[in-house]
Amino acid sequence: MSRIQLALNVDDLDAAIAFYSALFNAQPAKIKPGYANFAISDPPLKLVLMQNPGHGGTLNHLGIEVTSSSVVHAEIARLQAADLFTEKQMGTTCCFATQDKVWVSGPDQERWEVYTKIADTDSADAPATCC
Repeated sequence: MSRIQLALNVDDLDAAIAFYSALFNAQPAKIKPGYANFAISDPPLKLVLMQNPGHGGTLNHLGIEVTSSSVVHAEIARLQAADLFTEKQMGTTCCFATQDKVWVSGPDQERWEVYTKIADTDSADAPATCC
């Protein structure tokens, strides 16, 4: 199953977790220092919260979570054929997970990633900047 990812900067992670838990009637799938994510089934959404004081309420990035690395590689080929700028990151550690991903920028420089999670990790590559 693919789902849209919405990564938000938040000032207060605990307050954001409480709010989104109530809003989506769901508990976080992962909580780490300065980071939490929700895997919402209805609507299909990966909600990522990144503590980034002074930037709360702003968009960090957008994404599409896909089921496998082969889908990421197919998206790389498709995006390159469409002449969209791509930045590949294979086996990268970000947001407390090892991921394969490709990045593109929209016409207003909004950052989108198409990614798959390979494994969970206990470390992050600075969640406010890796994604």
